[in-house]
Amino acid sequence: MKILALGAHPDDIEIFMFGTMAAYATQGAELTFAVATDGARGGKSDAGVLARVRREEATTAAALLGATPRFLDFPDGELVADGALIGALKTLLRETGPDLVVTHAPNDYHADHRALSDGVRIAASFAVPVLHADTMGGTGFAPTHYVDISAYRDIKTQAIRAHRSQGPEQYVDRARIQNEFRAGQCNGVPGSLAEAFRFEPRFPFADIRALLPPAPPLRPVTPIPDAANETG
Repeated sequence: MKILALGAHPDDIEIFMFGTMAAYATQGAELTFAVATDGARGGKSDAGVLARVRREEATTAAALLGATPRFLDFPDGELVADGALIGALKTLLRETGPDLVVTHAPNDYHADHRALSDGVRIAASFAVPVLHADTMGGTGFAPTHYVDISAYRDIKTQAIRAHRSQGPEQYVDRARIQNEFRAGQCNGVPGSLAEAFRFEPRFPFADIRALLPPAPPLRPVTPIPDAANETG
């Protein structure tokens, strides 16, 4: 199986979907990571220096799963779903031939995330199904699928920390809290972690469950006898 993960910025894959990518790697999937922008506005240092540093950080993080990222190098903060972006995405899809594309949700908080999501939707067309990753903080996001990443918490943390220029501890904490919540939301066992995704069925792709790693195992829900007998 071939999986293409697309992030708008050099640390987006690590924050929103790296646990799932680790699960795919364990299954033997062929992973391609792609970053749409150069990340040059993700700090206060010289833009050229920062772009180079962030490329190195993304390369280090991807190497944890044996992947080599591809960089589209559009200007950070200026991404739009225009002909240039869609053309670049179509070329990427043609060259990598993925069975599934994972990218940002169309309503995520950052304009670059939204633009990339729109561009991927158009570029993918009838060629490949598109799965949307959770939004920052889960705001406005209604998951349809969950992936158990409990076994990959350490490597996800390591991947986020590879982005030293971004003050990564804040994102380590944000991701952990969100992944704990998503695991609880789908009735995972205490201490488990899950990444959440949303799939919008669109012809000819109606059901992608066979393309996903396992969800957290379901726990039986047993009514408490006294509570069940209460009437008011």
